[in-house]
Amino acid sequence: MLTALIALLSVVTPPGAVRSPQAPPTQVQAPTPATAAPAAPATAPPSDLPQVAFEKYTLPNGLEVILHEDHRMPEVAVDVWYKVGARDEAPGRTGFAHLFEHVMFQGTKHIPEDKHFEYLQKAGASSVNGSTSHDRTNYFEVVPANQLELAMWLESERMGFLLDRTGFKETVDNQRDVVKNERRQRYENRPAGMITKVQLEALYPPDHPYYHQVIGSMEDLTAASVDDVKAFFRTYYAPGNATLVIAGDFDKAKTKQLVEQYFGPIPAGEAITRRPAPEVRLTAIKRIAMEAKIQQPQLYVSYPTPANFAPGDRELDLTGIVLAGGKSSRLYKRLVYDMKIAQSVSAGQQSQLLASSFEITASPMPGHTLDEILTVIDEEIAALQAKPIDAAEMERAKNQLESDTVRSLESLLARAERLQSYNYMAGDPGYLTEDLRRYRAVDAAAIQRAAQQYLRKDGRVVVTIDPNADAPIMGRIKK
Repeated sequence: MLTALIALLSVVTPPGAVRSPQAPPTQVQAPTPATAAPAAPATAPPSDLPQVAFEKYTLPNGLEVILHEDHRMPEVAVDVWYKVGARDEAPGRTGFAHLFEHVMFQGTKHIPEDKHFEYLQKAGASSVNGSTSHDRTNYFEVVPANQLELAMWLESERMGFLLDRTGFKETVDNQRDVVKNERRQRYENRPAGMITKVQLEALYPPDHPYYHQVIGSMEDLTAASVDDVKAFFRTYYAPGNATLVIAGDFDKAKTKQLVEQYFGPIPAGEAITRRPAPEVRLTAIKRIAMEAKIQQPQLYVSYPTPANFAPGDRELDLTGIVLAGGKSSRLYKRLVYDMKIAQSVSAGQQSQLLASSFEITASPMPGHTLDEILTVIDEEIAALQAKPIDAAEMERAKNQLESDTVRSLESLLARAERLQSYNYMAGDPGYLTEDLRRYRAVDAAAIQRAAQQYLRKDGRVVVTIDPNADAPIMGRIKK
């Protein structure tokens, strides 16, 4: 299975280069393509490592375009990343990026309110959505191959014509209420839903871009004016701050013409100045006791760790697998299988652009305590710090990571997202092969050093949540 998937992904593909009609497109038009920078020649990967073939170029307005051809199924994924997230929000203006995730599905100068989804549904789209993180916002649709132009028109419309419409204030007010309701459902009315806010504010200093939740605060969402919202859009949602990936069954020459037709005329946008991210370092343990209307106690242990692709990041990915990646992992075997004191345990590196965190979570079996579990966690981390793991354990961790990575690339959308992620985080859409090489190069001594340097008892956040029927369901910090 794995060998077949690698062969599937290694099909050589290489990319390419943007106007907006006032109605859904019915046929392909063919203006002169934009001048494109030649794609860098790719180095052939080892035969046992996958490669997602692509071509990349940049339009004169700064839009990065990445094309990945796969003609086995008559469908295509269109995936747009804007390099904007909660990290770009100023204090008192939180939640704007996530608010736009909603607003941009409503309507534009040429698309009536609530018609975006309708057009795609009638066209047979199999997947349509968007998401927001601290680092980026994405929008995507997977459509039949003959509906590629429709998808491109819709994406170019919200990039270039979102603000040029009547009723924008009413849309913002409506979606502001939708987001507030989402916040209630996902955080305020969810068991222990406050945990994310507590962790972020404990891990990061107040002036760090990751200090606040992606969804924003109720107060900031209420206070946001339409002018504030428009200014945020004009700053961040422009071709010069975006990447378009098209993956699937398409004709490359015609697709490049369509990219130029729909996206080329959109102004690049102004240069963006981002606030610096201060260093994240904890010099003492932070222990926070919470209570919530939940059934079982919960434990969350967080360590500040290096940013994505920084030294130590890949070592900690493998460390997470060693500790809790499957039933033979150290923490699962001791806590769940041998001692039977935990219902569940997880561990892993949560990699982000500016800074990351290594997270361990666990819930005890009835009759056992969070302190019992934390003691075992500390023993297993101390063991990693004291002695390198053996060769068999290292091989299992690497094999699991590599197998999971390859299997995750089966769908067109997954490959589009992988190209986007590597392009944004590593500056190279084709970094997959090199990334897997880097994992293969990690040795046991590097795992040991990472555990020693980053998984320190005196530099972490420990949050315990105890059941209390009288506490809010979202939780609260004990007095």
